[in-house]
Amino acid sequence: MQKFSVFSLLRQGLSGQTGWGPLWRSPEPKQSYDAIIIGGGGHGLGTAYYLAKEHGLTNIAVLEKGWLGGGNTGRNTTIIRSNYLFDESAALYDHAVKLWEGLSQDLNYNVMFSQRGVMMLAHNVHDEQVFKRHVHANRLNGVDNEWLSAEQAKEFCPPLNIAPGMRYPILGAALQRRGGVARHDAVAWGYARAADAMGVDIIENCEVTAIRSDASGHVKAVETTRGTINTRKIGVVAAGNTSVVMAMAGVRMPLESYPLQALVSEPVKPIFPCVVMSNTIHAYISQSDKGELVIGAGTDAYVSYSQRGALHITTHTLDAICELFPMFRRMRMLRNWGGIVDVTPDRSPIIAKTDVPGLYVNCGWGTGGFKATPGSANVFAHTIARDEPHPINAPFTLNRFRDGILIDEAAAAAVAH
Repeated sequence: MQKFSVFSLLRQGLSGQTGWGPLWRSPEPKQSYDAIIIGGGGHGLGTAYYLAKEHGLTNIAVLEKGWLGGGNTGRNTTIIRSNYLFDESAALYDHAVKLWEGLSQDLNYNVMFSQRGVMMLAHNVHDEQVFKRHVHANRLNGVDNEWLSAEQAKEFCPPLNIAPGMRYPILGAALQRRGGVARHDAVAWGYARAADAMGVDIIENCEVTAIRSDASGHVKAVETTRGTINTRKIGVVAAGNTSVVMAMAGVRMPLESYPLQALVSEPVKPIFPCVVMSNTIHAYISQSDKGELVIGAGTDAYVSYSQRGALHITTHTLDAICELFPMFRRMRMLRNWGGIVDVTPDRSPIIAKTDVPGLYVNCGWGTGGFKATPGSANVFAHTIARDEPHPINAPFTLNRFRDGILIDEAAAAAVAH
């Protein structure tokens, strides 16, 4: 007798494999599509949705080698914010936040978006100066951000320890009230359901093994584990595997892949009102709607495709969480994991057409991928449909690494990696 976990039953029911009533179809692929999206995570499914909704392209397919949302979309810590320093980044992430605010109504599917606020702690004079710079830069770009004293931070988040004897005392915090969290898998399912309703084919268990081009160099087809599929446009949105897929078309990507670690606790009653992040000690925490404390850690110091990562990273993070929030010291951790993040040299994404005609790529998000999901998908769909970038993603070209026009959020993204 075949055994099923609750999650596998739920996933199969959602994709129509158990007779429970599908949210989307997973049909046999056609011989030809107007466009193909490689990668069935939030960004890929969102791209397909906006291609259909805003550009009238419905003869398209999303190809996923596993199941929908089974990569980084299902392995992130759900945080949404747009308090990035540089103009280009602020515009992109705030475009995403604006779409997040109406996404449940747009998709007619509850993605459980909660604008509970994201607070970033300052532990020393350098932190304080950096975050105040962020506050001013954000306001100049029309992005909400404000400075709080330590006492105001404690008032906003009562569990926070602001005792002066801490290893990393709290001097203040930057607060973006429009920031918050959303349900990561619901985002993938919502986009899949909405795209499917407009005629998009969503094909799971379909791994791309080769990309074919014609004599002029224009893409013409993909080889998959379910046969050859013809197309003249390919959008690659395969977090953690972008370099592998792009190499099939002869394109070398400026990416490195690292495990990014996270963990969740046993569920408890509502106790934590917001999202709190610390750059200096690198730990961030929120509470899910199921009651789990969702804790984010750092990236490993070495490249790897491990989906677990080094234990000392998690240990360091939990030490910091227990000092910041002493009431959580008796909590038990249920599970930890690592998502594989693609990182560019300037720690900013690539959303661009490539030098291969008909080939487009969306990658390199590092730790920023989930929060950008609707904004990234929206501008990437524009780029594919019109064969030119949207004004928001125009600076995020692949050629900036050749020309030296970098968007260096490496130390400006308000995180330690």
